Amino acid sequence: MSTQNWSEDIVLINLTKEPDMSNELQTLIGSVRKNPGKDIVIDMSNVDIVSSSSIAKLLKLRKILKQNNHRLVISSVSTQTHKIFELTGLDGVFEFVEDKFIALAGLQLTV
Repeated sequence: MSTQNWSEDIVLINLTKEPDMSNELQTLIGSVRKNPGKDIVIDMSNVDIVSSSSIAKLLKLRKILKQNNHRLVISSVSTQTHKIFELTGLDGVFEFVEDKFIALAGLQLTV
């Protein structure tokens, strides 16, 4: 996982493939609990599949951010991975955008 502080209010996270992704998300949750003051863009361009454990962690991360009036935006999701979100009914829960630059620009416009 690589992390970039894109601005004072936005962090860009590049996730890796499973099984590392689940551990990365757990680390990210711990970090956000300590400092929940930023919106997060997760770039999934390197991800080919999402486990149920990672989906649960994404839901937890979204909940923490939402409770603190911040957003989680997921970008660059492959068609195969997006189908997993569709099948679970979570495609309407998470905010998806085509790529990280669209996500970053959208968040900067709302800050």
